[in-house]
Amino acid sequence: MGNRIFRSKKDSKDIGSKSKRNSSIGRSSQRKMSAEEEYIHRQALSMAIHQHQLSQRFDGSMSRRIGSTSSRRKSLPESVVTTNGNKQDSEFLENLQTKNIVLVHGEGFGAWCWYKNVALLEEAGMFPIAIDLMGSGIDRTDPDSISTLADYAKPLIDYLYNLPEEEKVILVGHSCGGASISYALEHCPKKISKAIFLCATMVLDGQRPFDVFSEELGSAEMFMQEAQFLVHGNGKDKPPTSLKFDKQQMKGLYFNQTPSKDVALATVSMRSIPLGPIMEKVSLSPEKYGTGRRFYIQTLDDHALSPDVQEKLVRENPPQGVFKIKGSDHCPFFSKPQSLHKILLEIAQIQ
Repeated sequence: MGNRIFRSKKDSKDIGSKSKRNSSIGRSSQRKMSAEEEYIHRQALSMAIHQHQLSQRFDGSMSRRIGSTSSRRKSLPESVVTTNGNKQDSEFLENLQTKNIVLVHGEGFGAWCWYKNVALLEEAGMFPIAIDLMGSGIDRTDPDSISTLADYAKPLIDYLYNLPEEEKVILVGHSCGGASISYALEHCPKKISKAIFLCATMVLDGQRPFDVFSEELGSAEMFMQEAQFLVHGNGKDKPPTSLKFDKQQMKGLYFNQTPSKDVALATVSMRSIPLGPIMEKVSLSPEKYGTGRRFYIQTLDDHALSPDVQEKLVRENPPQGVFKIKGSDHCPFFSKPQSLHKILLEIAQIQ
């Protein structure tokens, strides 16, 4: 098995050499970029199908991670511009507290969903790693067996506990992954340099991750009684254990701006969402969670977590900084990867 790595530059010379010699430089460059993008999509889709097939056979528990295994430094492309319009110094890496970015997926997703940003962050000289939470991606655990946030976030907590004593990371949590990084802030505060909530459940003490979505999905009580996509893993006469959206529901909630190729990738890769972790009230303390440096990234064309709800989250639980991505649905790592990438680099530079 081992770690999975996606790199946007892989085999680019072979792909670019297919352009006709008599093509103009501009058209040749465009074709090269298109060919590289096509290659990345094919690679990711093939990997996701393979992982999906494996996940159907797995039992037990093992986390999988996608990320950089290379320590080679790469300079930041000169064209990278921050969201406030200022060019970033290519030497900015020298001043960073940490280059390590841990990408934490949201409900139903897995480490695979970050493949574009893993490549972009590696190219910028950062050291990204994407983790499968329990029962997600190609982790072997049955989602219906996961009843607590502690179980669900265990791969992340184990990773943080095993870091060298003085090493810190930047956490990025997407959607319900926000509850997982909040849990990490509470249990491993000294290992976290910054926590970035990406259209995420930045819950308050005593709040459930589900509560953040209640305006779109209704109350928890109504949802548990009426939802047609609930899975009763312990039998129909027992409470539901997970939920699974169909393709049209996923497209409507998550992918209203996502390219069709990435929708196809998600369709074969997303797994059932354990209900226990999102229905659990999260305990957060001022002494631990409250000392963390939090940032929030809003997505302004989001159908799963509306801009109004995201605005309410930052108003009720103010982070250190707020950033916005225009034209992004609930999955900016698909719909706006370059914009997300630039914001992550900008936050990384904040002292």
